[in-house]
Amino acid sequence: MINTILFDLDGTLLPMELHEFTKHYFDALSSKCAHMIEPKLLQKAIWASTEMMVKNLDENKTNMEVFMEDFCGRIDVNIEALMTSIDEFYRNDFKHLKFATKPIKIAEDIVKILKDKGYTLVIATNPLFPREAILHRIQWSGLNIEDFTFITDYESSHFCKPNLEFFKEVLFRVGKSPQECLMVGNDVQEDLVAAQLGIKTFLIEDYMINRENKEVNPDFKGSYNDLLTFVKNLPPIKKES
Repeated sequence: MINTILFDLDGTLLPMELHEFTKHYFDALSSKCAHMIEPKLLQKAIWASTEMMVKNLDENKTNMEVFMEDFCGRIDVNIEALMTSIDEFYRNDFKHLKFATKPIKIAEDIVKILKDKGYTLVIATNPLFPREAILHRIQWSGLNIEDFTFITDYESSHFCKPNLEFFKEVLFRVGKSPQECLMVGNDVQEDLVAAQLGIKTFLIEDYMINRENKEVNPDFKGSYNDLLTFVKNLPPIKKES
C-alpha cells in the first residue's frame, strides 16, 4: 500500500518553464562572478561538470565531490575566491530568481491534504543544486520545509536522475520499499524511470518534459487539478498502535 509520496520540484511542486529559469539563473550567477571569470567560460564549465554528476556511478562520491573535482580542472582562476562568490550567490542572490517561476496554491493544497492524511512526503528533486538553492525553491512554492521527511541535495546525494540508483538511495534514506511509494513528476525521462523499481508514477502534464518524445505510460497522469482529485481520494494512513 502506498504511504509515501516522492515529489519532483521544478515543474511539479514549483511550476516553471525550465529554459527560461535556466537563462535567468546563469545570467545572475555569471554577473556575480564576472569580476573573476568570463561568463561563457563559467557557464561552459558548470554545464560540463553537471554532466559529470549526472553520469557518475561512484557510490563513494557525493554529487558535490564529483562536480568540484571536475569543475576545478576546467577553470584557471583562484578556486577559493570563486567558490566564495558562488556561495554568496546561493546565500543572498539566488532567492531573487523567484520571479522566473510560477508558484500555484494548488501545490500547497495537495501537500496539506497528504500531510493531514498521514503520508510521508519527500522532495525527490534531481540533486544538481546546493541545499541552499533547493530550500529557496521549496519556499517559493509556498510550502514548509518541515512538511518533508527527506529532501535530496547535491551535498548528500550520490546519484542523479535518471539513474535508478538515485531512487534506491532515496528509498534507503526514508526506509521505504518501492511498493510503498508514488513518484510525482513532470519529466518523462527523469521521473517515470522510477517505475522500473516498482514505484508507482503520476505524470504531471501541465509542464511535461519529454525530451525524446517517447510514448508515456505512467500509472496515473493528468493536470494539477487531476492530482488534487487523486490525493483527495487516497485513503488516510493508519498509524500503528
